[in-house]
Amino acid sequence: MNPRVYRPLVDLSTMEERHIILRYRLDRATIHELCAQLEPALMSPIRQPTGIPPLVQVLSVLHFLASGSFQTTVAMSSGMSQPMFSKILSRVLSALTKHMRRYIVFPEEVDLATVKGDFYALGHIPNIIGAIDGTHVALVPPKDDEQVYRNRKSYHSMNVQVVCLADQYISHVNAKFPGSVHDAYVMRNSSIPYVME
Repeated sequence: MNPRVYRPLVDLSTMEERHIILRYRLDRATIHELCAQLEPALMSPIRQPTGIPPLVQVLSVLHFLASGSFQTTVAMSSGMSQPMFSKILSRVLSALTKHMRRYIVFPEEVDLATVKGDFYALGHIPNIIGAIDGTHVALVPPKDDEQVYRNRKSYHSMNVQVVCLADQYISHVNAKFPGSVHDAYVMRNSSIPYVME
């Protein structure tokens, strides 16, 4: 029996930089750096190898996170089945969380002056310590609490809040709340109000 051969549908080397950023929300160099860090975890024979290259695994998960689309849609555009993508999503997110504390940090008070200066250099607005936004990450809800996950656009999701610095480093992520929860509630129940006091 011949082993299955995976033929990627996306070739990062042929894509323009602006298309890469639009699709994955990261530039080419950052994606390659991320892949290098995650590759040992994604290639581990202990974790049931998929035969799908680490770069493709990372790209498919980044596309999923950036688009807020459904697993089936991203899986099809990545050339794999939804069950396979689900395994890859779990594997890549697990590998990412091991590096999370290194990249997701709110600046210490001594750094706040630098952060404010960086934001001022970008837009000439004083006293900015972070750019905040929310996104809805689509999911299949648990059967018991299905309505809690339905957002105002009538699909099921998690309401995720993210804060980043002027250099695009993420300083805060709050992914605790289902899609029906209002953005203001997510903000009030995060650590951000305490940081701003």
